[in-house]
Amino acid sequence: MNRHDEIASNLLAVQKRIASAASLAGRSEEEITLIAVTKTFPASDVDILSRLGVRNFGENRDSDAATKAASVAGTWHFQGQIQSNKLKSITSWSNVIHSLDEISHFEIIEKVAPHPLDIFCQVSLDGSAGRGGASADKLQELASAIENSSRHRLVGLMAVAPLGIEPLKAFSQLSLIHKAFMVDFPHANKLSAGMSGDFEEAIAHGATHIRIGSSILGSR
Repeated sequence: MNRHDEIASNLLAVQKRIASAASLAGRSEEEITLIAVTKTFPASDVDILSRLGVRNFGENRDSDAATKAASVAGTWHFQGQIQSNKLKSITSWSNVIHSLDEISHFEIIEKVAPHPLDIFCQVSLDGSAGRGGASADKLQELASAIENSSRHRLVGLMAVAPLGIEPLKAFSQLSLIHKAFMVDFPHANKLSAGMSGDFEEAIAHGATHIRIGSSILGSR
């Protein structure tokens, strides 16, 4: 099987799982944005995905992403942990940032971003700093700063299920945090959650954006 056919087969299988998970949750699959995570994979794979109709691409590393985003049109999502010195470059190629968890980083974005961005606040579900994310009690200040921006748009919350915690439990907790968050930020109704190993559980708890890499492109 050539690379195009391999990716096409994997993509179709994931799309069927998304449709099934959405149906079980009483949701429409059209509510769910599939982000193909292309980190560590070449631009040729991104081009194949584009030809297969994928329009949303996710990257964790700025150095890898900039050249891919320049060569393949689409909506580009940055979802890695943010480093201050990389923000000028990250904001030059990305359209959406999923991993904002510090107000100091947003202050830099305000200064250096060349175009408006959609931004998710990343929340930590276990209080640890290992996988990134603001604590639930710090979300208010961070979200308010984005809401007050004249250029950038707060769209919702993002989280990664903590290691050692059942995904259903983690995403149930995230759903509660998101519902409480929307009392103050009603327009921030998007939820970025779920990866290859747990996206069905995330869909069951309201995920609108899922970030899928290995199930589509394989392991590196």
